[in-house]
Amino acid sequence: MADKIQLEIVTPERRLLDEPVDMVTVPGLNGELGILPGHTPLISQLKTGVLTYVQDGKNSQLHVSGGFIEVRDDRVSVLAVIAERPEEIDVASARASREKLEKQLSGWSGSEEDLEIARTELARSEVRLQLASSRS
Repeated sequence: MADKIQLEIVTPERRLLDEPVDMVTVPGLNGELGILPGHTPLISQLKTGVLTYVQDGKNSQLHVSGGFIEVRDDRVSVLAVIAERPEEIDVASARASREKLEKQLSGWSGSEEDLEIARTELARSEVRLQLASSRS
């Protein structure tokens, strides 16, 4: 069994990470998935949340939202709609987005589909703010 797994994180715009790590935790559709070297192959949908990885004893976190994760042959491939490091987060923009979405949701009169989109956007804003505040 290998002592590292290769973590690759890709969005439509860029490759964010491609490095060997000790462990990965991702927000799967049905809950958090902890992945160590030798993990059973799997494919899962991602939900909005925090991806954490451990590299040489140091924990790092990223905001991820939408997409999929595939685990195979000691390789974790994350194909995310959105992935960003805490230092890339614009706190003022995330705060403004959260406030706008909270107001929209408080008096919601749209479709169920649009409601789900707004809830996902609100969750993204909240995760972004959580990560940005953890680096301060």
